[in-house]
Amino acid sequence: MKIGVPIEIKNNENRVGMTPSGVFELTKRNHEVFVQKNAGFGSGFFDKDYIEAGATILDTIEEVYAVAEMIVKVKEPIEQEYSLIREDQVVFTYFHFASSEALTRAMIDSKSVCIAYETVEDADGSLPLLIPMSEVAGRMSIQQGAKYLEKPIRGRGVLLGGVPGVPPGKVLVLGAGVVGVQAAKMAAGLGANVTILDINMKQLRHVCDIMPKNVVTEFSSEYNIRKHIKDADLIIGGVLIKGAKAPKLITRDMLKDMRPGTVIVDVAVDQGGCFETTKATTHQDPTYIIDDVVHYCVANMPGAVPYTSTVALTNVTLPYVIKLANEGWEDACANNASLAKGLNVVKGDVVYKEIAEAFDLEYTAS
Repeated sequence: MKIGVPIEIKNNENRVGMTPSGVFELTKRNHEVFVQKNAGFGSGFFDKDYIEAGATILDTIEEVYAVAEMIVKVKEPIEQEYSLIREDQVVFTYFHFASSEALTRAMIDSKSVCIAYETVEDADGSLPLLIPMSEVAGRMSIQQGAKYLEKPIRGRGVLLGGVPGVPPGKVLVLGAGVVGVQAAKMAAGLGANVTILDINMKQLRHVCDIMPKNVVTEFSSEYNIRKHIKDADLIIGGVLIKGAKAPKLITRDMLKDMRPGTVIVDVAVDQGGCFETTKATTHQDPTYIIDDVVHYCVANMPGAVPYTSTVALTNVTLPYVIKLANEGWEDACANNASLAKGLNVVKGDVVYKEIAEAFDLEYTAS
């Protein structure tokens, strides 16, 4: 199979869809890999590394899309790429369709085969290709939140860990999934007082078992959210509904109950965000302020640490890339139930129910 790896052209996205190690694994199986010039530069991988692994370097993104039977990316195609995607071409990447009707309709019109990392699902309900980036984003949410609490950036001026004689900051984490657990772990390590809310009691029991004493759990309800936002310094939104839009857990009217300079970080922004006031931002311009509350809503947080993120992502995507290349997408999905759940849009049909429901589109069972 001919596999293309283009440069990510989303704002400040420095990750790349494949490492030289991944190229080597494919070329030794007699597949051809075409990598756009400097595609890996932002992640610390150079053209010579890809050439040594057996790749062919192409100068432009147009050349990569034109030659490839399968495109392996990191982030969803943006508008400049829509016209480059061909009928029957396989695109394997994060799509997050439920947050963008324009992207969804563009991929329907392209009649390509869209396999989304974020909906590949194992038998136990886990999302193996989303987990590593959720781990990165969860940890980064505290790192970024701590920075934007500083007064020069109009935060509350709170040091999360406190100092002797001064109490530590308070962190509220919405969701006890991968993002929430990693965020709580980082915040607790800094010495903050952490409250994590979720509706899954089994998961809350697990969190209680593994977290230190400065992390407490509570059942998530609107009442409890409204109670805790009043004195939280940093609020992390880490709620996920597979393939669907995130629920709006913090509404506009709740901002008035927060103290000026409170920082909210919406890690669910890729799925539309779990704050009503969320709008996607970039690493170039990451924050905005509404009602004196600092919003950090960067839609590709792991892109700020591209080496770590690229290696972590390709560790889990490569086995699926090999399977798709060896067997073709139809046989690979027929033979692997986890991969089959990654099918979102296939040759003009929406085959993932939550996406169809998000935009009132016709759903076709795959």
